[in-house]
Amino acid sequence: MTNPRPPHPSSRIFFVNRYFYPDESATAQMLADLAFGLASAGAEVHVVCSRQLYTDAAASLPGRETVRGVVVHRVWTTRFGRAGLLGRAADYLSFYLSCSVCLLLRLRRRDLVVAKTDPPLISVIAALAARLRRAVLVNWLQDIFPEVASSLGANPLPAPLDRLLRSLRTASLRQATVNVVLGERMRDYVESLGVPPAQIEIIENWAEPATPGRLDPAQSALRRRLDLQHRFVVGYSGNLGRAHEYKTLLGAAIRLRNDTSIAFLMIGGGVHMDALRVAARERGLDNIQFLPYQPRAAVGDSLAAADVHLVNLLPRLEGLIVPSKLYGILAAARPVLFIGDGDGEVARVVRAHRCGMVVAPGASGDLVEAIRRLQSATGERFAMGEAARQLALGRYAPAGAYRRWTSVLARAAEPSLVEARS
Repeated sequence: MTNPRPPHPSSRIFFVNRYFYPDESATAQMLADLAFGLASAGAEVHVVCSRQLYTDAAASLPGRETVRGVVVHRVWTTRFGRAGLLGRAADYLSFYLSCSVCLLLRLRRRDLVVAKTDPPLISVIAALAARLRRAVLVNWLQDIFPEVASSLGANPLPAPLDRLLRSLRTASLRQATVNVVLGERMRDYVESLGVPPAQIEIIENWAEPATPGRLDPAQSALRRRLDLQHRFVVGYSGNLGRAHEYKTLLGAAIRLRNDTSIAFLMIGGGVHMDALRVAARERGLDNIQFLPYQPRAAVGDSLAAADVHLVNLLPRLEGLIVPSKLYGILAAARPVLFIGDGDGEVARVVRAHRCGMVVAPGASGDLVEAIRRLQSATGERFAMGEAARQLALGRYAPAGAYRRWTSVLARAAEPSLVEARS
């Protein structure tokens, strides 16, 4: 991700996110792509993050270093990890405090602060620091909290505290010069909070195609290693967590358990991945194979191992989350089987560009029919894959996202806007 022009010669850019390179979580990878691209173009880029890795809370990365031109400030936090609610809350709170101190000590007037959404509500901290230091706030919304937690029935906050935090969060969105969102449904939701449309910009996430051309499933080393060459492989890659429904997939696997021509390949982790693994073991489903997260360098090969890929999202989370796994699937030139809201963000893309099929949650029979149709209709499957790749090379190309980001940051750094919002 490169571009010869930095956003503004006098502006320093501070990104805030709990994880950063060498972490390989989705948000860390997106941030690394953008930060390294801006630094290579001559911008002065800083990242404020933790010393942990997404998959290793005990990791202890250097407190400060410069990586590919990006100055990385890794602040202290507790290290309880993601297993327990109280421990996770402690990690969040300690990051809020350390991040606040770091920003207040380092920000200068007219610096740009780009706040992502890990941990949740970090925009509140970034907004306060930006206001006190007369810096410019830009929010990069990967999801909308605490609405996500409330929709999942996992919001532990008392109602008065929840209302207060939502109010502060919404104020931070209104304070921002720009709020970058991932799609139309998310834009509509942020606008419903009273944020002016002029302060909302859609910039979708992206994925770099792993190979210059389409990688045939037979070329996948992982597929050969798992002895799946002669089976039709339905893949899933990434987090399968509380935001994702898995029982439709489970029902389809049960219906297809005696069809030895079809296999399910589940790569990644998450609470529902664990639940699916247990359910498959209890039912003796040997048509589902499980693998852990793959290194970023191997993701292209692992995505190519499947003939089609699943994406799912609970309908009640539309407008609050856009599944980032979509972009890698498109770049891998594979059809998308989306399980979720028929009018959701992913469903709209899939239908508009004819790059897959949409199935309603709970409709396991329809999922089986879709799988069998794509298994038998080789030409249709190939056409969907090509449409997916063209979409990845066009609308979701890293270069296009970089151009939109540099435009947004350049506009945010204009002295007239800085003065107007300070």
